[in-house]
Amino acid sequence: MSYSARMTSFAPYVARRAARSDFVPVRGLRYHVNVWGNASLVTPYKPPLVMLHGWMDVGASFQFAVDALHTDRFVIAPDWRGFGLSDAPAADSYWFPDYLGDLDVLLDALLPGQAIDLLGHSMGGNVAMIYAGVRPARVRRLVNLEGFGMPESRPQQAPKRYAHWLDELRQPQRLARYASVDAVAERLRRTNPLLRPERAAWLASQWSRPCADGQWEILADPAHKLANPVLYRKDEVMECWTLIAAPMLWIEGDLTDTARWWGDRYSKEEFHQRLAVVARVEKHMLSPAGHMLHHDQPEQLAHRLESFLGAE
Repeated sequence: MSYSARMTSFAPYVARRAARSDFVPVRGLRYHVNVWGNASLVTPYKPPLVMLHGWMDVGASFQFAVDALHTDRFVIAPDWRGFGLSDAPAADSYWFPDYLGDLDVLLDALLPGQAIDLLGHSMGGNVAMIYAGVRPARVRRLVNLEGFGMPESRPQQAPKRYAHWLDELRQPQRLARYASVDAVAERLRRTNPLLRPERAAWLASQWSRPCADGQWEILADPAHKLANPVLYRKDEVMECWTLIAAPMLWIEGDLTDTARWWGDRYSKEEFHQRLAVVARVEKHMLSPAGHMLHHDQPEQLAHRLESFLGAE
């Protein structure tokens, strides 16, 4: 029996806490937001929990972790611009500061004047870290799930990076398409063998949509594949991190191998050296878990979150 055939024998995951979809105007775009619970659940020690997904992901990705929480929370997880059901900008490039701008406007629209608990995974973790330093009064607790930042850059890299970006602009970017939603689930399982089949089946329906020709496409703007022509400026990021006032929780997976992304240019050890500029950090490791640890070990993650976020 083929793997695709086996996938269909698994019923998709059934959410314990169903999310509702809201749409919010944000800087000229129609933003999609996944919402669990409501404002009646908010207390001084249980503020809204905002969850920020990573690159090539969607806000619904946090469903398993939300379900694993023992305590009901008011949770908001947007789809970043150009991902999920949020609009893509009328441009062919994405700039990191736009994520900060979108988050700030979104919080003002949905949670004006309220302090929040802020969680980010991967790219979302990088956004959350900078935002918590730039807007420290808005963040009561900060959680970073494997948002490692990036290798330090040098000005000498700029000409080659700009040339690479210009070359990429000449060719339209495309994402792979799939014969069925089961094939999408298969792709998710190939990328992450720890992902349970029923969770893969559920995620595939959130991560993709059917096309007119019967194939399935990923809910992401292909322009996300373009190289960013702007170099990562570590010193500027570190200045933001030093201003983080909230207690911070760092969680990583024991199977995450950063050398797959950056070789010897940037290691976990170097990241933890950078993290020393944040005043109050609690660190944990989940096992067995890789980069998508909120898919691999949502129960372990929920336990750590409730312990950290519930502390007075």
